[in-house]
Amino acid sequence: MRNGLLRRNAPRNDVWFLSSRAFEEGVAIYFLSKSTEIKPDKVKIVIMKQPCIYIMANKRYGTLYTGVSSNLLKRVYEHKNNIHKGFTSKYCCNFLVYYEFFEIMISAIQREKQIKSGSRNDKLKLIDSTNSEWIDLYSEIARF
Repeated sequence: MRNGLLRRNAPRNDVWFLSSRAFEEGVAIYFLSKSTEIKPDKVKIVIMKQPCIYIMANKRYGTLYTGVSSNLLKRVYEHKNNIHKGFTSKYCCNFLVYYEFFEIMISAIQREKQIKSGSRNDKLKLIDSTNSEWIDLYSEIARF
């Protein structure tokens, strides 16, 4: 689909569609069946805008990038698809390995600064404490 993302390999063959406008607004439209016919009982709309911090990696114990965003789904999609040229595209940090949500952006920014000021070993411990297998958590956030 142009201007959107159609996700067909989700668990239970669920289908996700993010129109370009919905994506910008942080809204995911989730179809509960593979049918192209839209029925109200088969659609779930999810609001994804909420302040958060996240850590991206290129491989297990590899290069790490820590960031903050109000729209995690959109921001990780941008990292995975190299929408913006920068650190994550240069070092191929395509895997979401850690994230935390916050009530207000100021708290998220403070937490990002705390994580960034910590040692690399502190970041590795943080990731290992919640994601010891270092799996890509993007599919987890895309299911909300």
